Amino acid sequence: MKKTIEEFKKIASDPVKKSNIIWTWIGSFFGILTVSYVHLEILEGTDLSLIIGSFGASAVLIYGAVHSPLSQPRNLIGGHFLSALIGVTIYKLLPEHMLLSAALAVSLSIFVMQHTLTLHPPGGATALIAIIGDSSIHELGYLYVFIPVLSGSFILLIIALLVNNIPSNRHYPYRCEKL
Repeated sequence: MKKTIEEFKKIASDPVKKSNIIWTWIGSFFGILTVSYVHLEILEGTDLSLIIGSFGASAVLIYGAVHSPLSQPRNLIGGHFLSALIGVTIYKLLPEHMLLSAALAVSLSIFVMQHTLTLHPPGGATALIAIIGDSSIHELGYLYVFIPVLSGSFILLIIALLVNNIPSNRHYPYRCEKL
């Protein structure tokens, strides 16, 4: 079934049904719980400091705004991956210039996400965390791109695919051919 832009606008502006609020809660709870558990087990002996804050923002999008173009799988995975890669690279190139590094990492991430059609707002935070994070983040180097960023993004995606497709009124990923 093809969706028109008018139908998409209606879906995006309708009041949220109580059942959608419950499914959003279920998805976000199990998504963040699973990411936290897996990363705690992988990184045994560490605290949860490697559960990056940008995953909370991703949870809002992929569980609470399932029809948003910004919450689709390509955006979730690609946005986090590219932003983490850029953030780590900028930190390695300019570790002594935090103000410049922070601004450059975020703005370059947005630029690259826009050009690759992977815009995911939490990606900007992922790049920024690579710069302003503590020594546990900096010591990871490019491993940060894979653990916690890519692994966490894929876990959130798997939970989103499961939970968002249980009720008949939610479909993820969302397909709208005329946007």
